[in-house]
Amino acid sequence: MKNSVKTDDIIFNFFKQICDEKDDKKCIELGNSWINAMESNLTKMELNLNDQDKIKYKEDIQNNRNHLNSLKGKDSSEWREYATKCMVEIMENKV
Repeated sequence: MKNSVKTDDIIFNFFKQICDEKDDKKCIELGNSWINAMESNLTKMELNLNDQDKIKYKEDIQNNRNHLNSLKGKDSSEWREYATKCMVEIMENKV
């Protein structure tokens, strides 16, 4: 039996939690915690890049930051819609 947990399963379950949350305030809090976690991940990744890779991935990093900024201020229905789209994308890309 395989005990490893796949990252996409964790992400899927997190987005499912957003979709299933009945309390709108908690739904928004979950969405905002997603933004915070991803911003933190981007910062850590960027710090670990050497100068050449920072230049190489500068546009990708900025695009990710722009995407996260676009999520800020979403209401609960927008978060549920976004989470649903992400879950569908994860399912479509499962091997």
